[in-house]
Amino acid sequence: MDLGELLDRGAISARVNAATKRQALSIVSEIAGRALDMKAAEILTKLMQRERLGSTGVGSGVAVPHATLEGLDRMHGVFVRLESPIDFGAMDEQPVDLIFALLAPADHPAEHLRALAKVSRALRQADLRQQLRQAHGIDAIRALMVRDPRSTAA
Repeated sequence: MDLGELLDRGAISARVNAATKRQALSIVSEIAGRALDMKAAEILTKLMQRERLGSTGVGSGVAVPHATLEGLDRMHGVFVRLESPIDFGAMDEQPVDLIFALLAPADHPAEHLRALAKVSRALRQADLRQQLRQAHGIDAIRALMVRDPRSTAA
């Protein structure tokens, strides 16, 4: 599975304005709701429940919020790049501007964990984060996600 398999073109937003974590996750939920034909409120509830267990801000300006949802037949991702970084309660206490949300079928926990590990590994690469921050538009962001992250590993 490459990251591009998780991201439909309609699930990427390159210019999002949000002032808080909840507002950012609400926007992620709206994008996911449209892409998956699901209720955004249900998605937001699941993402916020997960955040209450501990922040999904993984460091270096990246957050990987995730949740399981009934009714999904496969993993789905939503990527947003924030115009201005926000406090996400990240482990390194740095504000977040790159959010890659994962939404998993409720009955596929192993697939959920594999996708979470793959996204986290890819976004630990400083060069990929920099390229995502500089990418012009949705197609450029998707192209970065589709390529094999191992090809950019140092």
